[in-house]
Amino acid sequence: MKNDLNPWKTVGTRLVYQNEWISVREDSVLRPDGSPGIYGVVDTRIATGVIALTTKQEVYLIGQWRYPLERYSWEIVEGGTDEGELPLDAIKRELKEEAGLVAKEWQQLGGEVHLSNCFSSERALLYVASDLQKVPSEPDATEVLQVKKVPLSECLAMIDSGEITDAMSVIGLLRLQQCMGKIPVE
Repeated sequence: MKNDLNPWKTVGTRLVYQNEWISVREDSVLRPDGSPGIYGVVDTRIATGVIALTTKQEVYLIGQWRYPLERYSWEIVEGGTDEGELPLDAIKRELKEEAGLVAKEWQQLGGEVHLSNCFSSERALLYVASDLQKVPSEPDATEVLQVKKVPLSECLAMIDSGEITDAMSVIGLLRLQQCMGKIPVE
């Protein structure tokens, strides 16, 4: 949509916090009703996710502890782009690092998604990878991961039961289900 539909006016901005994954800023604003206020925004790198799909319609899921939620999470392979890195290159790197896989076939799965647009600028792109080959994994020092193959039908049941709650995983798996006839699987 056009910016001329924006009822908010930014008067000023200040950086509150920054690390290698996020930055937090506080904007001084005029609200839609004209009163002054603040708006906190979390800025991130572009997020990427991939459904690594086998010929038997199995999906590689990654299990890891998610610190902010204080719970274990089963997810598709995900990661952020490094500065100057293309999203597809980023998720190819993440697939190798986290799952120990490389893929010959890649397809973007729908358009960009906004993961929490009420306080974050985070955007994500999702992909399907097929024609997979195993290679040594190289997880980051911050990651203690489990990898398992799960039939797509079971992944969808895990969404319904609340076992898969990660937004990118839910969106990606449901998008995949919706367009299964359009995605070539070797």
